[in-house]
Amino acid sequence: MSKTDTPAPSRLRRGIGGPLLFAFILGDVLGAGVYALMGVLSERVGGMLWAPLLAALVLAMLTAGSYAELVTKYPRAGGAAVFAERAFKNKLVSFLVGFCMLAAGVVSAAGLSIAFAGQYLQTFVEVPVVPVAIVFLAVLAALNARGIRESMGANFVMTAIEVSGLVIVVVVVGFLLAGGGGDVSRVMEVPQGTGVASAVLAGAIIAYYSFVGFETSANMIEEVKEPSKMYPRALFAALGAAGVVYVLVGLASSIALPPEELSSSSGPLLAVVEASGVAVPSWLFSLIALIAVANGALLTMIMASRLTYGMAEQGLLPKALSRVLPRRRTPWVAILATTLVAMLLTLVGDLALLAETVVLLLLFVFLSANVSVLVLRRDRVEHDHFRVWTFVPVLGIASCLLLLSQQTLRVWIFGAILIAVGVVLYFVARWARRRGERAV
Repeated sequence: MSKTDTPAPSRLRRGIGGPLLFAFILGDVLGAGVYALMGVLSERVGGMLWAPLLAALVLAMLTAGSYAELVTKYPRAGGAAVFAERAFKNKLVSFLVGFCMLAAGVVSAAGLSIAFAGQYLQTFVEVPVVPVAIVFLAVLAALNARGIRESMGANFVMTAIEVSGLVIVVVVVGFLLAGGGGDVSRVMEVPQGTGVASAVLAGAIIAYYSFVGFETSANMIEEVKEPSKMYPRALFAALGAAGVVYVLVGLASSIALPPEELSSSSGPLLAVVEASGVAVPSWLFSLIALIAVANGALLTMIMASRLTYGMAEQGLLPKALSRVLPRRRTPWVAILATTLVAMLLTLVGDLALLAETVVLLLLFVFLSANVSVLVLRRDRVEHDHFRVWTFVPVLGIASCLLLLSQQTLRVWIFGAILIAVGVVLYFVARWARRRGERAV
């Protein structure tokens, strides 16, 4: 049995309580994807939008259970890379796990910055996409560097606005039903010639993207008060809340519009609101979507910078990346480096490829985390921590392998290129460190 419930002290300020951590995870999970998700999802499952969302929640909860144990057992920034280092005792494996997480975060931020500067912003003003995306990332970097409490406070406000948009969707469809409109029978319909099981599986692969984001919270653990108590509660509560919201939005979307209309719309939730007949201004929904995108990008860049800092602390990246501002105590070099890379990735421009690659990279991270739980069971620590049932990581491993088998060749190729870059960077950094040691 552990001797204390207090983990070792951190160089970072522990300024995040339960409500802020819950808002952080919920805000990252309820990202911008849901505002476009229903259209893509309806192509796979017809009106049964709720079913793959529920299936994806169950799959995400499996890996979340593994994270809850590992994060509270080893409360250090760096997340899955730290777990892999302890479990596999191999620097290259640990680096690649961390690099997959880091790459996924930066790629996701690049995609979100493009989305921010795209059609939602164009509703208000005509601007060039790439320059605005770069300026947007610079503003997020400044907020990130100012301090974690300032960043989390902004996230708290943006999450509330973001959730309000989804609540509007559910409420207006409720009014539609009360007035005798909509079609409830559509919630059990799948595309012709498609079985229910195959449709739900195909949809779950897409829906899974809407639940990724909880893993970023692992990199905030050094700044969380009472992590062993606060983290599991906030994690499972946030995922559960997101699942309820997603299922309700899925039901509302299929009741309000047929699948062909949802799939043909670039703003499916806006189309749902308009179909309800309730007088909600179109510009209001565009504004909410912009806030959702900005919130997702902010949280992703917070994660990427903290992960970079944690890997540098572990010796997996150059030590310079662990430098912290003396007064603000934020990892400014890591923030600068990750922001510059995200700015470069905005030049790719293919949002679909970026989003699918994020899922692929994160599945490798999740697979590693689930295996690490089982390997590290024999390791004991000197503080209390959450412990998940053994069958949970086993099922988590199976779920990751299942979803990996469904990825397209295009995504595999792009992901392989990114991982190859990671391998090169690892050996270059290793060579540089050895050369520095010899010079001394």
